[in-house]
Amino acid sequence: MKNMTSKERVLAAMNLQLPDKVPLMCQFSIGSMMTHLQPYPYEFWYDKNVFADGLSSLREMFKFDGILVSLHGHSDKWKQELISCEKIEEGNFRLTYPDRTEVHSWTDLPLVSFQNRKGQKSIGDIDIERDIPDEINYIPVSGNLYFDLDKDHLFDIFDIIYAKVGDSVSVHGEITSPFDYFLDLLGYENGLVALIMEPEKCKLILAKFANGIMDLAVKMCDKPIDAIKISSPFAGMGFISMEDYREFVLPYEQKIIQAIRAKGVHVYIHTCGSIDDRLELMRESGTSGLECLDPIPVGNVDLEDAFRRIGNDLFIKGNIDSVNTLLFAEDEKAEADVKKIIEIGMTKGKGFILSTACSIAPMVTNQRLLMLSELIQKYGCYT
Repeated sequence: MKNMTSKERVLAAMNLQLPDKVPLMCQFSIGSMMTHLQPYPYEFWYDKNVFADGLSSLREMFKFDGILVSLHGHSDKWKQELISCEKIEEGNFRLTYPDRTEVHSWTDLPLVSFQNRKGQKSIGDIDIERDIPDEINYIPVSGNLYFDLDKDHLFDIFDIIYAKVGDSVSVHGEITSPFDYFLDLLGYENGLVALIMEPEKCKLILAKFANGIMDLAVKMCDKPIDAIKISSPFAGMGFISMEDYREFVLPYEQKIIQAIRAKGVHVYIHTCGSIDDRLELMRESGTSGLECLDPIPVGNVDLEDAFRRIGNDLFIKGNIDSVNTLLFAEDEKAEADVKKIIEIGMTKGKGFILSTACSIAPMVTNQRLLMLSELIQKYGCYT
């Protein structure tokens, strides 16, 4: 078998075809990016060129076959309303804007304090036409942390990345599940209670979010990308039942997935934690693949069992425990864990991409990440 480019290797796995060797593509947490790159953290967050340089450098540094572009829609105007930027304790930076204060660190996501931001609303207070945008104009990154999308520069980042790597590397975009937007709008407790108390109104909210996200995803498909990841972290067993997943998650992600696949682009669902009970249900969405499949103790998925159940239909991207294997394990155990995952992926499934189950933990060392490509070279070649 001829040597493949990184792009060809990832595409083969996503197409459930045999690559020359196991593709490697982990997603970085913001903290891990900061740790390895040491940029000015606020520039890395806001400046699309700095972000693109970082993503490209990390891929090359650790010999990954793909780049996940987790943020898009960077605005060139982020400095215009900036009142002050000062260095504070431990080398962190505090940015002050008219409506908020942000603390940017070397090891984690920004911490944001808003001056007069209203709290989350109850389901009864939601006006669907007023409170939910027709066009998605933000990413709910984390609790109280939003990345605003500049509609005039929605996808500049992909053109910048492509100019750096061309057709040699697999580039993936990212969108966020309607269920995530729903929980962000109402708050986790209010949102989960609303599923019980006002299910029909919840569905109307989810449907409007789904339409906006679908439109965003379809436009993203016109950029030079091979796949789109749907970030759906709150759809596992720890949050909602199988019945609620079928009612409040599946139909809305399914609609988005169908639109992406119609554009000839692959799509995969990223759900953290325990999902063993719903692998087949997730397959019903029409997704090309699944990501995470967290093993015990961070989740409950057995990789070999997952391949037996869904591996003929979906590619699997995972399932290295970033904490208990890459961060805390002794060298011998870390290598043994990864070697076993490689062997299962090569022999039990049609399409496999080696990855951390979820994001790379911030303090995972360079040596541990380089170990992954070394083990693939040693154990992961198909010929």
